[in-house]
Order: sequence, then structure tokens, then C-alpha cells
Amino acid sequence: MTGSTADCGYLAGDGRHAIGGAGGTDRHTVLRRAASFALIGVLVPLLMACALPRSAAMPAEVLRGTEAEDSGVQVIAVTRASINDIATWPNSPALARRHWVTTGASPVARLIRAGDRISLAVWDSQRDSLLSTEQERVVNIENVAVSSSGDIFIPYIGEFRIAGQTSDRARREIQSRLEAIVPDAQVQIVVEPGAGNTIDLVGGVARPGRLALPDISPTLMSVLAEAGGVDDSLRNPMIRLQRAGQSYTIPAAELLADPGRDTALRGGDRIVVEADTRNYIALGATGTQRVVYFERERINALDALSTIGGFSQQRADISGLMVLREYAENQVRPGPEAPDETQVIFTFDLRNADGLFAARRFEIMPDDVVLATESVIPAFTQVMALFRGISSTATDL
Repeated sequence: MTGSTADCGYLAGDGRHAIGGAGGTDRHTVLRRAASFALIGVLVPLLMACALPRSAAMPAEVLRGTEAEDSGVQVIAVTRASINDIATWPNSPALARRHWVTTGASPVARLIRAGDRISLAVWDSQRDSLLSTEQERVVNIENVAVSSSGDIFIPYIGEFRIAGQTSDRARREIQSRLEAIVPDAQVQIVVEPGAGNTIDLVGGVARPGRLALPDISPTLMSVLAEAGGVDDSLRNPMIRLQRAGQSYTIPAAELLADPGRDTALRGGDRIVVEADTRNYIALGATGTQRVVYFERERINALDALSTIGGFSQQRADISGLMVLREYAENQVRPGPEAPDETQVIFTFDLRNADGLFAARRFEIMPDDVVLATESVIPAFTQVMALFRGISSTATDL
């Protein structure tokens, strides 16, 4: 009982080991011990729940609840077996803007449009001509405007429609109409392009501005060259052609690589050269967490991973790479050719060749979220390190 009493006395602070007493433990030491035990009492539940600071969730945490039929989320493992079906799925809405109009690089004659101005020279060799005199065998009719309705008025002929014709066809029609009064007349025509027969270069080139169309309509490539070329500081430059209320887009690299994609321009066309605005979001245990812009036209999952610095060696789970994507409601339908839900999580296991080859064929879409999940092992290592530190502190006390 003596030893037992002594132990209790030590802990409780009896007469023999009283706080502040001779040979006893002072007040500060007891307080430090009490604080250490209190700290252990707080940290142990947190450690047991793995409530440690992390940059991303673990795979099981992300997928929790998705197995329920009413979760609204489809989870699909990307493998070499499934990638063929995924490749047939519709593109995300952000990629639907890609389409282009091609007329080829063949020369196209400029068409007369409203706002153009016409100048005529009518040659007549007849002695008793209604138009010319013996001293002046040519009659000049200058600066005649094409009306908003596309018509033109010429004396002795009257008003007739000229818009939509080439200058050569218009010359022949005017000469034909003059034959009733001037059988041997010959006509020359000069068309000065108005606003409707110009091309606007809005930006992304060395010399933006407005260009008047020549008699033979130029191609897009020739106009870009005349304007000093595409600004080489633009990220994956895109060429946007706005025509008659429609917008057509093509990557500059694709246009340069394939001359068959060049197109003849028309009056009223507007050309905008701009940086590619498509992007995806990188999150989790990677080298960076940010919005990442497309540096080229197509990016696969491995490209995306390398662009953001790869996995964090200390934290990432290489079997838990995920891509989160949203589809439009009208893109969802049953069957392997389309997603079953508007929200889809694609999972990748990069520990084996199957997952690596599949990731290389998986194309990242604009607005995707590329998530590198955390591994359980680093969290467990942190827990054990904290336990060892706390245990060492308690022992020293």
C-alpha cells in the first residue's frame, strides 16, 4: 500500500510531493504534462479521421455516392477496351464551334454590290450619234452609285439591276441595252468598291484595317500575307471568318498546313485572328492548380498531365487520375455511343500499359477538370510521424 500511496500522492500532489514543496515537481512541469495529455486527446480523433491538410481528395472520397442509381453522375474507367466507345461520344458544347467554309483557292471575280460606284466610257463611231460628237467620240459617265436596292440609272437606258454581277457581265449588259440607240457602241466600265466590297482585318495581324476587294477576289491566305502575317505572339492562333451573320473558325496551323482549306473572300467578310481561348482546369496533387489554356489544337490526357507538371511524387495516386466533364442534356442517351448522364467522371489507372495507352488516346475537351487525387500512403505517413512526435514529447515529459 505504501508504493500505491506514494504513486497517488505524486500524481495528486500530497504532502510528500506537494507542488512547490521540497524535492517535488513544480507547478510549470505539471501544467506542461497536463497540456501534453490534452493535446493528445484532441489530436488523436483528428488523426484517426485523417483530418490532415491536403491539396486534393482521395479517389474513394470523390467517387463516394456515385454508385447510387440516382446520383446523376456516370463513372467510366478509361481503358483500351472502352476508349473506342468514348471516342464516338459527342464533343462537349465548347468544341461545337469548330467548322469551316472552303471554296478553294481558285480565283473568283468580284461581284458588284450596293454602295459601289460605276464609271463608264461609251465609245461611238457613228457620224450622227445621239451620245457623241464628231470632235469627241467617247462619252464618260462617271461616279454613278449603285443604290441600296442594287439598281443603277444610266441615261438613255434607264434604271436596271446591276448588283450581283461581275464587272464584265455588267459591261456586256450595258452595251446590249445601248444597242437600240447606239448599235456600234463599245463600253468600258470601272467599278470602285464601296463598303460592301471591302474586307475588314480586325486584329491579330501586323497591319489591321480595311482592304478594298480587287477585281479578282483574293484568298484568305493572300490577305493575311498582305497584312503582314499572323501575330506570332498569339497562343495557338485561331482564324475567325465572319460572313453574312455566320462565324467560321480554323486554327492557323491547320490552314497553313493544308492549302485546300484556303478560301476565296467576299465583300463584307470580317477576319479576326485571336488566341485560342479554350482551357481546362488542373486540380489536386499536381505541379500546379490553375486554368490551363490549350497550346495546340488537340491535347490528350497525358499531354495535359505533362503540361501541368505531372504528379506530385509525395502525394499523388497514379491510379487515381480523373477527368470531370459535363455534357449538354441533348447529348445524353442510352447506349455506348453517348454518355448516360450529363456529368461524367473518367478514371485512369496509369500503373499499367493499358491505362497509359488509353490515356494517350483520350482527348481533353474545353472546360474539363483534370484532377490528380491524393494517395492514402502519404496521409498515413503523416499520421504516424505525428504520433511518433507526440509519443516522444509525452515520454520526455
